[in-house]
Amino acid sequence: MQRSTKDASASKKSPIQRETREQMPLLANNFLLMAISGVMIILGFALMAGSASGLDSFNPDIFSARRIVVGPTISFLGFVLMAIAIIVKPKD
Repeated sequence: MQRSTKDASASKKSPIQRETREQMPLLANNFLLMAISGVMIILGFALMAGSASGLDSFNPDIFSARRIVVGPTISFLGFVLMAIAIIVKPKD
């Protein structure tokens, strides 16, 4: 069974069909929430960063509330918001 050249050329010239808004899995609101959550994750890791204690000196800043409570909390909330941003279907 051979296909004619007309059939092959006709299938190549068919227009590209775009997805409708209802068919798209993620919309602009989802991407906005993902960007906000990405910034929250980066901010949380930046808050946890700092100088470390060495063998020669002790840095008590490693036990500050910013590094052991605030930073991890913001990062965790960013990860939760990322999951929500991916799962939630926007309203029409």
